[in-house]
Amino acid sequence: MKQYDNVFIFDHPLIKHKVAILRDKRTGMKEFRELIEEITTIMTYESMRDVSLVPVQVETPLEVTTQYKVPEESIAIVPILRAGLGMVNGVHKVFPTAKVGHIGMYRDEETLEPQEYYCKLPDGIEHKTVLLVDPMLATGGSVCDALAALKKRGCKNIRFMCIIAAPEGVQKVAEAYPDIPVYVSTLDRQLNEHGYILPGLGDAGDRLFGTK
Repeated sequence: MKQYDNVFIFDHPLIKHKVAILRDKRTGMKEFRELIEEITTIMTYESMRDVSLVPVQVETPLEVTTQYKVPEESIAIVPILRAGLGMVNGVHKVFPTAKVGHIGMYRDEETLEPQEYYCKLPDGIEHKTVLLVDPMLATGGSVCDALAALKKRGCKNIRFMCIIAAPEGVQKVAEAYPDIPVYVSTLDRQLNEHGYILPGLGDAGDRLFGTK
């Protein structure tokens, strides 16, 4: 796959270990959900490495010192429904006060094109650092539409984070939005004729919520 300046592929042994369990068809819903959260938390540290900080005065038991904190209410998490919901708690472990918006997309089974059916975002999201999350990046259509929806509402500082990605999806998002950092836990081989990632892990939403 072509290299893109805005695409960051993780190569972390702990993530590899957890992804191996995540892929296994024998992994049950509870463990699958926990693994999604754990991988997301690990990824969040790197994805938000350059998040803005402000100086604050802190009184230790010994003296007053200048320290640095993430400004209150400066972070927003936006999961792409429904599988993206599985990543929210993983980000909240790092940023527990982050506001959460939701973007709903479904994929037309014939055309494989995404359709937006819901969008509810926190007030003032245009001033926040927005972390768009979805476990799977397949064709890239849903992510591109979600990014377009966020930009239409004035968002300027957006990052996208996913766990499993196909090269086709990475290429589409990276080229359509070169200004958006794309963080990928694991890059898989390809899409099949039905738009599913290979080797993948099946349908993340179904496995998260036990709907199949």
